Order: sequence, then structure tokens, then C-alpha cells
Amino acid sequence: MNKVKVVQIVPLLSPGGAERVAVHLARGLNRRRYETRLISFSGRVGCDLDHMLEDAGIEARYLGKHPGFDYRVYSRLDSVLKEYEPDVIHTHLHVLRYALPSMLLMKRTAMVHTVHNLAEREIETRARLIQRYALTHGVKPVAVAEEVAASIESLYGIHRCRVISNCIPTDLYGNPQTSRKDWRAKEGFKDSDVLFVCVARFAPQKNQALLLKSFAQGPASDPRAHLVLVGEGELQADLEEQGRQLNLAGKVHFLGLRSDIPDILGAMDAFVLSSDYEGNPLSVLEAMASGLPILSTAAGGVPNLFEAGKEGFLVAPGDLQGLAKSMNTLLKYDAVRGSMGAAAASRARKNYDVSNMVRAYEEVYEDLLAPSQLRNVRSMFRGPVIPVEEGMGSHQR
Repeated sequence: MNKVKVVQIVPLLSPGGAERVAVHLARGLNRRRYETRLISFSGRVGCDLDHMLEDAGIEARYLGKHPGFDYRVYSRLDSVLKEYEPDVIHTHLHVLRYALPSMLLMKRTAMVHTVHNLAEREIETRARLIQRYALTHGVKPVAVAEEVAASIESLYGIHRCRVISNCIPTDLYGNPQTSRKDWRAKEGFKDSDVLFVCVARFAPQKNQALLLKSFAQGPASDPRAHLVLVGEGELQADLEEQGRQLNLAGKVHFLGLRSDIPDILGAMDAFVLSSDYEGNPLSVLEAMASGLPILSTAAGGVPNLFEAGKEGFLVAPGDLQGLAKSMNTLLKYDAVRGSMGAAAASRARKNYDVSNMVRAYEEVYEDLLAPSQLRNVRSMFRGPVIPVEEGMGSHQR
């Protein structure tokens, strides 16, 4: 029996959440049933995701896309897809503007697109015509959270969109390679320090400016408290300056973009996220699997990831005082941190292991590939597809 050929397509193979999901999915599909590859529009950046694919023996193609609109992507992608002859094309983030013309010509190919953020945040307004057309004419949408599904219905009129939660390899985060004590000693922290960590891009969506203010008004006065920020992005210089203005020198630590996230999380005491909006952030799941209590704004699908009061705390987006108060509680009570962290790890292992996500997507693929379901999707499309100049799009870790 021939294997089902599945291609995952992402704009850039960088350490973002959506890209990580695509890699987890590519690695996790049943090898006896599926043959999987990954296509990245941009060039290779050399992050841990590249190495994960190589270790799994999964081929990745990099199309060398330039920033902004790059017409060359159309022919390069078309050439690779003709070479692969996939049975399933699975797209992520803002790639349909380039991928759809080639997909129209794939006569008997199943098509899936995962919406990783609120629909109105995934792509800019001028690209939504193509997105709407694709998702209502043969490309099956999948939402990563119920809130995302609701936004798809509101924006595109698609009812009852399939929801598949993002998931992670929980064992990876539950068993760090470097011990808590060794990591802290290497990074200059004491065993008695209480470390709050945020793993997120430095972008407006994540609102680390609010987090810095809350930390300054809350636990910063305690000599044990430290805030560890992991990531990079457009706002890093502004946030570093804000930290200086808030007199947080020696209290806030910018670690940059890191590939040792399991080791970092294993050395922390609590995870904090101050986003204004979200889809289904992997960073929360990774922290839960690492046994950390979660303090987050109730943005997007986050409230459905854990139970407030049991595995962590939720506050309204923008609630500076709520964040400060909850951080103070976690700082003060060791037993609360311990019990919430243990409960979070248990929930992550049960609900958010990558095997759950892989099985769900395999069901989607099989449904689309069933003889009664599969049809010539090309005949469903009418009219030309007009390329739209690219914007940045939104995604989250």
C-alpha cells in the first residue's frame, strides 16, 4: 500500500508556535501510513526546528523568499509540489496567498489550513479575500481553540469549524537535561531566588510592557524575585529601556532567543504571560508540562488550557494590578506554587501531549482522503486568484 504523502507549508521555519506545531505534526505522523515533508518559503535560519526535522529524517525545502512580496515563490513552490505530488497539503499562517494558485491545480489533493490566531489577527485586511475564498472552496479550516473557531465564523461565515488544540511533546519538558540547581548556578541565580519566566516574542501582542510594570509594582521589591524574559523581537530595545526606567536593573533578565527551553523552564518557579490576544500559545503548554504554575491574561484560548485557582491564575487583559497581586501570591506561598505546578503538569500530560494532536489531524486527513469525500477540488474554484502583496501576519508561540 502506498503511503499518503503529506506536505506541511510554513512561511518561515523559525521558533514560533505555529512553526513548532507543524514540525511536531510532521515528526509525529504514523510513518507506516504517512510520508511527510515540510516547505518553508524563506531561507534556512538554523534554529532547533531544522535540527528536529533532520534528526527525524524528514526532508525540508527552503524556497529563499525575500522580505515583502516575492513573485518567485509562486514558481518555486509549484515546482516543489509537482515533484512531491502530495496527497495532502497542510498550510499554516499567511501562506495561502502564495500556495493557493498551485493548490488549485492539484486535482485530487486534500487541503487543510490551520488558523493559529484569531482570524482577524492572522492576516492583514487586504489578504482576506484570498483567505475567505480558499476556506470556503475546498481548503478545510482547523482552529486551535474555540475562540479561534468563533472568530473564523464571525469573519468568514464558516460554521462549526473543527477545533484541534495545539499540543507538545510533554516528556521533553517534563525531563530537562540540565538540573534546576546546575542551570541556576550557570546563569548566576541562587537556589532561594524565585524566578518568574515569560517565553514570548517581544511584540505588541504579548504586551511585556504591562508585565514589567506589574513586576515593578508587585514582587520586584523582594530581593528573591527575578523576572526572566526569553525571546527576541522588535520591541526588545524599548523593553530594556523601560526596565531601566523602572529601576529593575539586576531584577529583569533578557536571555535572548534560546533553544534550551526545557532546561530554562525546569529551573523556573512560575510562568507569566501578559498578552492582549492569543490563539493557543505553546508557551503555556510547555510551562505546564514543566510543572510550573501559570499566571496569564485571559486572552483567546488561554482560559481553556488550565483551571484558574487549581493550576494557576487568570486576570483580564491589561489588568496591571491583577498581575502584580497574583505574582505576589506566587512569590509568597511556596506550597501554592508547588501544588499548582504539579496539577499543571498532570493536566498537560493528560490533555496536551503531542500524540493527541497527531491523532486528531490524522482523522482530518483520513476523512478528506476517503473516496466518498475526496473530489476534484479544482472544479470548485471559479475565477482567477489575484496575488496580494504580503504583510507580516500574526502568530504566537
